[in-house]
Amino acid sequence: MWHSLLIFDLDGTLIDSRYDIAASVNRTFRDMNLPEKPPETIYRYVGNGVRQLIVDAIESDAPGLVNQALGLFERHYLAHLLDRTVLYPGVAALLARLAHRKKSVVTNKPLIYTQKILDGLGITKHFDLILGGTPTCRLKPDPEMVLTTLHALNVAPQDALLIGDSPNDILAARSAGVQSCAVGYGGLTPWEEIRSASPDRFVETVADLQAFLASP
Repeated sequence: MWHSLLIFDLDGTLIDSRYDIAASVNRTFRDMNLPEKPPETIYRYVGNGVRQLIVDAIESDAPGLVNQALGLFERHYLAHLLDRTVLYPGVAALLARLAHRKKSVVTNKPLIYTQKILDGLGITKHFDLILGGTPTCRLKPDPEMVLTTLHALNVAPQDALLIGDSPNDILAARSAGVQSCAVGYGGLTPWEEIRSASPDRFVETVADLQAFLASP
């Protein structure tokens, strides 16, 4: 089926950002005299918004502690979010091939980080709309950002496809009446967890995604 709008998640879908996120969390821990965690442990916390990332990482939801950590993390991550963050191999070519298609980014990552990364990697030009987390919006799996995108770009739900790497993406798409395509190359979410959310389509590589999006 041909979709007139392609809605992309960011972390784990377009970019490999796990190293910079984990490093910034551990810099925050050092500032707070907390024990650092293995990067692989922190990777599992990515995708639910930055506040939940911090809550999961420090294993506490005490407001004072979380707010202190959030402030430190923001400073570190803004300074280091492009140290090792890259596009997944093949993504630049994919976006170029899709130049004639309407595209957006919808991510739980705060908008301030999202915009800086997309600008730094030179891919902002490919998207008609970029939505990231703000203090007033509801994050995926809530469909709010997906519905906002459909309205802003004047696209009916049945004409859109959401491409992401986590159950949050699949559930948000389903709630918005949009089809979903899950990707398995990101390395942030175990494949079995992605599959358990029952996406409409599952692809293992960027090449597979390109082939799927090119099909009528």
